Parts: sequence; structure tokens; C-alpha cells
Amino acid sequence: MNFVLSHLNGWEVSPKNDHFPVNNLLHQTHYITISFIKPPSPMYQKALLLLAAFGLNAYTPYLLDSRPDALPICHSTPHEMAGMAADPAFQRLHQTPPTYQYQGQGETVTFQTPDGKMGSGFLLKSEKKSDKWLFVYQEWWGLNDHIKREAEKLYKDLKNVNVIALDMYDGKVGTTREEAGKLMQSTPKERLEAIMQGAFDYAGPKAQVASIGWCFGGMLSLQTALIGKEQMVGCVMYYGRPEQDIEKLKTLPVDVLGIFGSQDQGISPEVVAQFKKNMKAADKKLTVKMFDAVHGFANPSNPKYDAAATAEAYQLSISYLKDKLKA
Repeated sequence: MNFVLSHLNGWEVSPKNDHFPVNNLLHQTHYITISFIKPPSPMYQKALLLLAAFGLNAYTPYLLDSRPDALPICHSTPHEMAGMAADPAFQRLHQTPPTYQYQGQGETVTFQTPDGKMGSGFLLKSEKKSDKWLFVYQEWWGLNDHIKREAEKLYKDLKNVNVIALDMYDGKVGTTREEAGKLMQSTPKERLEAIMQGAFDYAGPKAQVASIGWCFGGMLSLQTALIGKEQMVGCVMYYGRPEQDIEKLKTLPVDVLGIFGSQDQGISPEVVAQFKKNMKAADKKLTVKMFDAVHGFANPSNPKYDAAATAEAYQLSISYLKDKLKA
């Protein structure tokens, strides 16, 4: 067969003997093989290629559509720590947390997200009406009872601040590091941002928001500051991957408190040093406290949990948050 069917519904189909490389708009190539009992007619050949192209177009994981009404959520982008989640070495930095059942205050709430879905979080509502909010972000395990306990501790110490621990995995929680790695890797950036924006909408246009998170949540805390713009008043990140785009960092509305470990093999001291340089280039204030500790040192389930470093880091964090939230 010596014809080419070009740009069919976003595909190029070029036959080569009986193996057909089909290239979609993502520059991915799929090969299909068609075997014939007897030579088909030219019209039948074209019909087969039409069906093959339409079938593979339906198979494509992402649809790139330039129409004004196209939904951007159709294109899924990996977030900044997705690659790390798939790395066995990074996975080994996390020990499976022990079973713990939270029995404190708080309730699960739901809210609309701009991608047409629902988001949720664990809310500890201020006893007095308040527009002050703290967004708490999970580690890579998900919104488990350990994070709820941390949220309650912050809630009690801040007073008159609404504290919400956001569920970034939509109800899923990893109980092994393999499960956590898959959850962290598979949650697209668009969904994470939709949950963040939904939380801002839930808090309201007058909300003053600070954020805090650990590991995966440390990255999310910083991304929240970039999304929240004028509603943000503060950002604390524990050993999370920093934003590397200096142009994005230039849009930060707040200074950042970063807490890291010098023995961290995931978010290494070299990564932190580059973050410092990038923040300086962006003309933004960054306060870094580097502890002689490993990744996840503030998690009690970590065999290398450092109680002294955790206590000091918490005092730095709570002092910063009280100052920013005027609590």
C-alpha cells in the first residue's frame, strides 16, 4: 500500500509494508499490524486505516484541543515530586507508619472544585467567627490520622484560626510506602491545584490564609502560596521539593519558612542551596532552618524521628504562623 492518510482527527498514519506507525499530537508512535487473507481493494484499505486512526485516537490518554471551550483538565501534568515518588531510593526514606486512630475534635467537610468535582478536608473550626485560615498539607501517605492529630495541635496553639487539613488524594490513604508512592505519583497537578482553589473558595474571598505541610505537603504548601496570591499571609514548608521556576517565585506574595534536614537524601542540602539562590534571584525572603536530621525527621513513625529537632522546628513554625495570622 503506497498512500498516506494525513492529519486524520489529529493523527498521521503512514503505512510501511503491513506495519503502520500512527503518530498522535503528543508525538507518541503506535504501530499496528494488519494481515490480509487476500489483497483488499484500495477503498477497503482506506476504510481500515480510518477505523484504526479513530480507534487509537480514542485510546490516547490526553486530548490536546485548542477550542475555546476545551477543558484543561483533559491534559494531565505530573507534579514536581511525581518522579521522586517512583524512585525506590526515595520510597525507602519512608517507613510505614504505625496504626493510629485519631479521636479528637474536627469534622470532614466537602466543597466544590473548579474541575467540576468535589474536594474534602478535615476542618477544625474556630470557636469565634474568623477569616483566618491555616491550610495543612499531608505527607505522601495521604490525609491519615497522624495529620489530623497535627492539625489539632496547630489548632489548639493558634486559637481562633480555622484549620483545615486538605485531602489531596480524594479519600485514598497509603498504608505502605509502595501504595503511597503510587498515590503521590498518579495524582495529576491539575487535580492538586483544583483542590487548592476549591479550598480558597470554601474559605471565602475575605480569608487570610497561611499554609504548612510536610514532604509532599511541603511542596504543596509552597504551591498554595503561589496560587493564593493576595489572600496568603504565610507559608511553612517541611522538607518539600521547592519550586524551581524563578519567574513563578517572583509572584510569591509572602516570605517562606523552610525547614530541612542536612542528612536528607531526597530534598538534599544541594536542592535547598539552589532554592536559596532562586529565591534571592526572585527577590523574595526565605528563612531556612537546617537540622542535622534525615528526611521526615518530624514524623514520629520514622525510626530516625528526632524529637528535639521536631520540637524546635514546631516552635519556629508556630511562632511564624502566630505572627503572620495575628493569632
